[in-house]
Amino acid sequence: MLRLALPKGSLEKLTLQLFEDADLHVKRSSDVEYKATIDDPRISEVSVLRPQEIPDYVADGLFELGIAGRDSIEECGRDVVSLGVLRYSRASDRPFRLFLAVAEDSPWQKVEDLPDGVRVSTEWMKLTERFLEKRGVRAVVRYSHGATEAKIPDVADAIVDGTETGRALRVSKLRVLEWIVDSYTELIANREAYEDPAKRKAMEQINVLLQGVLEARDKVLVKLNCGPGDLDKVIALVPSMKSPTVNELFGGSGYAVETVVPKSEINVLIPALKDAGATDIIELPLAKIVH
Repeated sequence: MLRLALPKGSLEKLTLQLFEDADLHVKRSSDVEYKATIDDPRISEVSVLRPQEIPDYVADGLFELGIAGRDSIEECGRDVVSLGVLRYSRASDRPFRLFLAVAEDSPWQKVEDLPDGVRVSTEWMKLTERFLEKRGVRAVVRYSHGATEAKIPDVADAIVDGTETGRALRVSKLRVLEWIVDSYTELIANREAYEDPAKRKAMEQINVLLQGVLEARDKVLVKLNCGPGDLDKVIALVPSMKSPTVNELFGGSGYAVETVVPKSEINVLIPALKDAGATDIIELPLAKIVH
């Protein structure tokens, strides 16, 4: 039913792991094979392609569904449907941020200060040209094949580039004039296919699986028992998405409590629960959380 395009390169491993965790195992004959399959009735075909190309291919209808960064979607400038942000990226859970930067000692303090004929180097040609045109800057924009931050001052006066950590900016002694786009990975769809009710339903179901995995990644399920006199103290300690589940134990000897908590808090929470009278505390990993 749906032809799916997945990103090759820096996002490839993370994307394949996300689909694996969502029970949508991507099968390929080798790591360099571009064609793949997923044993799911909603997905008829899978291709692994450069993420910069995927928005164009989805817009053209070559694929009904694809995964690409917001930066690539903006660079494409085509009409695609965003089904949702998938908050995973190359090096962290922070967005990949596109910026316009100049040398630290540059006299320019804002985008509008850039003079006519300013040389700008970037991998995001279309996005950069649109951005500068809207700000009234007439620039000479040249394509960069990499190491963009090193092109100031000899090759370029300014650059449009991206970062998650900001390390390259600091090392290259560059100063950001403006952050342009915060780019997370997104699940995108072809507009015409999205208008088809059956295809839209399949797209939404796949999105539910992917979002459920991401929602569960930083949380755990905690189960415990406690006596009647300790229940209020235990409940006061446990966070929950809504409210903890409490069931009376057989024979009325106490209560069983279970709740979902952030994994980052579990090292503090478990000893506190024990001090509050909880017993038989169990921590369990979660595969998916679907609201």
